[in-house]
Amino acid sequence: MNKPLPQTADFHKSPFKAGDRSVLQELTAKKALEITQSLQTTLDPSRLIEIFSAEVGALVVHQGLSYRNDDIGLDLKLGRQARHSCAYHLNIGDEPLGTLTFRRNQKFTDSEIEALEQLLCSLLYPLRNGLLYEDALQLAQKDPLTGICNRAALDEMLQRELSHAQRKDAALSLLVLDIDHFKNINDRYGHIVGDCALKAIANMVSTCKRDGDLLFRYGGEEFVVLMRDTDLAGARLLAERIRGYIAENACNCSGAELDVTVSIGVSELKANDTPISLFSRADQALYRAKKNGRNQVCIAADA
Repeated sequence: MNKPLPQTADFHKSPFKAGDRSVLQELTAKKALEITQSLQTTLDPSRLIEIFSAEVGALVVHQGLSYRNDDIGLDLKLGRQARHSCAYHLNIGDEPLGTLTFRRNQKFTDSEIEALEQLLCSLLYPLRNGLLYEDALQLAQKDPLTGICNRAALDEMLQRELSHAQRKDAALSLLVLDIDHFKNINDRYGHIVGDCALKAIANMVSTCKRDGDLLFRYGGEEFVVLMRDTDLAGARLLAERIRGYIAENACNCSGAELDVTVSIGVSELKANDTPISLFSRADQALYRAKKNGRNQVCIAADA
């Protein structure tokens, strides 16, 4: 859903006329300084674009603005669609910063385009700093070996999803998955093969899970799958699918053919659960699966 523009304005109330080139140049220079100051208040890329749109809108009125950056998965739309557009591929040197598009119902004049291009110079370095900061945040929540989310991301997301489920009275389930006899793989084949096996298991779980399910590496050979809007029956079904798929597909790691299995514990959110209690019940179920012979799924005793 498109967000409204931070500052709405009617095109016909533009502060200058088409022929006022010298006036526009003077206003543009002044506005560029104001934008530079305003953009120092945040490192959030979305907020930077919103502030920039509001500041520019006082000079070059537009009904809509969009910003897309595939590197961080950001697709921001402000305002509404309009007939005419003016798009810019932003970059500093060879470093791409995404694409920014202004939209409105009347064509942009040459003077307005010149003003936009001058004002964009005020956005480039704050936006690059914001993107670097966002990238650092994402890297801090990624497991460097498997590329999936790490325990820090799990701690944050589990609290968020639990609060959402309790507020909406919705289902939430969690799987804790452990690779069986993983120490034997490291001892027999070495840690390079062991690392390969971890990456292979992460890929297999990713293949089995649904798009909305969240996968994390908890630590060592343990993984967690968090499932929004999923009850115990649905969670058990997914757990069995993951277990069966891994058991039926060998991992080929550096020439070693590994027959790997996993044990899985399952829990479902209860009324008074905390992130710790929800995880703990799944972890206890995992322990029972290990104790009972491995390569199996166990449900938490009190679900």
